[in-house]
Amino acid sequence: MKVLNTSTVKRESYAVKFDFSLMWESALGIAAITYTEMLSTLDQPQDYWDNIFDSITSELSKELDLVQKENTWKALLQLLHESNSQSISDFTNFVLNVEDEQLRFYCLPYMGNNYEQIRTAAAKGDQIAIQQSIEITRGHKFFPRYIKFIANVDISILREHVINVLTKWFEEIVLPNSEHLTSILSRDVNLKNEQKAQLTAEEFVSWVTGGIEYLPEPTVTHVLLIPHFVYRPWTIEAKIKDTKIFYYPVHNDSIHPNDKYVADHLLMLKHKALGDVLRLKILKLLFEKNRSLQELTTLLDISKSTIHHHLSILRSARLVLVNRSIYSLNIHVLTTLDFELKQYLNK
Repeated sequence: MKVLNTSTVKRESYAVKFDFSLMWESALGIAAITYTEMLSTLDQPQDYWDNIFDSITSELSKELDLVQKENTWKALLQLLHESNSQSISDFTNFVLNVEDEQLRFYCLPYMGNNYEQIRTAAAKGDQIAIQQSIEITRGHKFFPRYIKFIANVDISILREHVINVLTKWFEEIVLPNSEHLTSILSRDVNLKNEQKAQLTAEEFVSWVTGGIEYLPEPTVTHVLLIPHFVYRPWTIEAKIKDTKIFYYPVHNDSIHPNDKYVADHLLMLKHKALGDVLRLKILKLLFEKNRSLQELTTLLDISKSTIHHHLSILRSARLVLVNRSIYSLNIHVLTTLDFELKQYLNK
């Protein structure tokens, strides 16, 4: 088929904006400590989390148990997006004054524009809509159980829980270190904004998030970038109406502003990954086309275990992506690699 393109309009991208506050840091800290299987992968050592468990009050411990059981950290993030709360009092006033059905609606996950009526009906207690929401999210790790909880829990219990867990975590864990955390988060946003004009929106998001390739979607007009310290080194993705969200880890230079020789961990991983002949060959083959592990093994005449090991290194450096066992080159990471190195050298 021959196609004649008469359009002269450049593909529209998304607008990128930042937000940061100790409310986000509190909610993500709650998410981190209740996702116990992830704790060993976080930058903070196990001793850090053990000390928190040992120091918190029984009231906070009880609330965290419910978070761990029902993943209500998701509700905290959803409510923070709706309320734009910058303080505990803002958040408390919002939760106490929002109508019952609206509170459930805000807590239920966004499933896409086509499913907003189902989400609204589920918030009203429609059992058919609740079951439909569960089926729509069946492939998600915890959404089905989470939806069932949010849609059926006594609304007064939900209000009390989200207020108590965020308030107690903030007061007991975040507030004592609030000045230091605020300086880290604000510094990171300022440093990123200074470089925003030098990259396209896609390249900028890839650089900030450490290599995530996010292309424009038809219904997404904005990308919201929210820095965090507590969940490093992970970037967490979410989506609300017309906005894609990335809760991204602050860079090392935001934590150590007075040490110009500190390099970001991911920058070191990328250059280390490039310092091997076989891995460069793999990148070259993936630059030509996306390939499976079997294809790479055949072309390079090397065992699958060896190729898989090198692919793991390339993936940890965000240089290579995998989708349904097909490996591809993360082109955005390569295009911003020179930029990142120059940023470090000019620091």
